[in-house]
Amino acid sequence: MARILIVDDAKFMRMTLSNILMKAQHEIVGEAENGKQAVELYRECLPDLVTMDITMPEMSGLEAVKEIKREFPHAKIIMCSAMGQQKMVVEAIEAGAKDFIVKPFDEVRVSEAINRILL
Repeated sequence: MARILIVDDAKFMRMTLSNILMKAQHEIVGEAENGKQAVELYRECLPDLVTMDITMPEMSGLEAVKEIKREFPHAKIIMCSAMGQQKMVVEAIEAGAKDFIVKPFDEVRVSEAINRILL
């Protein structure tokens, strides 16, 4: 069981991920709707894993990954992206994200990505 921070500007997406993760016995330690909140919540909660949307207001997921990794080099972050954002996904991986999952979320793919990263 992992402590997970969910970051997405769409409440529906946060809810969807939250349901998938709780079904897999994970604990949701926080939810953020932009990169700035994500960085603040990461510092507060120190989660085992973060699911991070790429496109968000105030601070993008890409910027948030860079900031979190600067402070916490061992942070485990999975990017969440809509189709057609491959270039951003590559940038996110270069910035330190461990993997990415594509929206709409596939329960099996989400669980596989999380289990692989937590091992």
